[in-house]
Amino acid sequence: MHPVILGGDAGAYSLARAFHERYGVRSTVVSIRPTPNVAHSGIIDNVVEPRLDDPAVMVEVIRRVAATVEGPVIALTCVDWYVQALAQQRALLEDVALVPYPSVELLDHVMDKQRFSALCHELGIPHPRTEVRAGGEPVGDLDLRFPVIAKPGDNAAWHHVSFPGKAKVHLVQDRAELGALLQAAGDADYRRPMIIQEYVPGDDAQMRIMTTYSDRAGAVRMAWGGHVLLEEHTPGTLGNPAAILTGRLPQVEADARRLVEHLGWTGFANFDVKVDPRTGVGHFLELNPRTGRSNFYLTASGLNPAAYWVADHLGGQWPDVAEPLEVLYRIVPGFLLDRYVQDDALRAAVRGARVVHPLKYRRDLSPRRDTWVRLAELNQVRKFAQHHPLQEPGGAPAQPGFGDTFPSAEQDVA
Repeated sequence: MHPVILGGDAGAYSLARAFHERYGVRSTVVSIRPTPNVAHSGIIDNVVEPRLDDPAVMVEVIRRVAATVEGPVIALTCVDWYVQALAQQRALLEDVALVPYPSVELLDHVMDKQRFSALCHELGIPHPRTEVRAGGEPVGDLDLRFPVIAKPGDNAAWHHVSFPGKAKVHLVQDRAELGALLQAAGDADYRRPMIIQEYVPGDDAQMRIMTTYSDRAGAVRMAWGGHVLLEEHTPGTLGNPAAILTGRLPQVEADARRLVEHLGWTGFANFDVKVDPRTGVGHFLELNPRTGRSNFYLTASGLNPAAYWVADHLGGQWPDVAEPLEVLYRIVPGFLLDRYVQDDALRAAVRGARVVHPLKYRRDLSPRRDTWVRLAELNQVRKFAQHHPLQEPGGAPAQPGFGDTFPSAEQDVA
């Protein structure tokens, strides 16, 4: 087989690593620009295509790669808008490439965060109180307590707009700030829904991650998650886990299984969940229709994503894992966990855990790559010093408000 992976971030490298670890195959990674994550790798051929966001160009690149390699091609990504584009263009690719993502209709159902909120309410899945406004629309009557979280309801459309202060997720302190954000989004021609949710208190360590795999018959073959210890806070990577302690999450796993089984989901689903410290209940924030950027936590736990795709679509053996390994996934130096993780029990658990890093692969070593990976890990010290919020009483992070100046998200390559 030959994986073709769209995107050049650490998640793309992790998928290429998963296929190389399991099957010894090289992957082609197609990125808009060269990125150090995939540069100087001995397991990746990097194709740089600046117009990759154009679906017609995406199809042409995948077909061109497929014409030059042996074995079936499987088209993959860790990016929402590429998932959507692959599903939409499936008919133009299926003669040369496998596209292991659900139908466009099912993707639209879960990628529309307004519909996802309604689904959680229907199934009784814990979910923050939510209202919806369109970009450019006034705040109006809002029956929510501030601070609130504001995020795009359409990630694909959000990807294509730009305005000062734009981030993946905004923590909004009052009505005036929310009104300014909605107006800026509308002025930038984002007039799609904005999801406004009550903020669940607590710092990064209240976050949980859960990933499931459902086979083509809809049966859940795998569910595994972890306790997020630290998240990234630069605008372009806000909310991505920087450290995860993997392990069983009974309530979160049960609710995730209910969601995907109800939907008739197929393939990977990745959930962001935040535990309310006042109740201990995990509130589901969203369903990502793909493996997450931090998908290496699965591979390191013994649940290699490549094995699930191959078993389901290419006739391989399903992984037989009695109990996944508990590991500490991290992309930051260990001393940053000591600095930012507040809970003493978690700090103690971290010290005894087996550490794994997605970019440190002993079968893909070169002096240039090794030097960059080490420097990128140390660069996290600067990023956290610049962007990590101070903690206020009650766990509310004192984040920059909307409109503050941020560096370009495209600088966030590791």
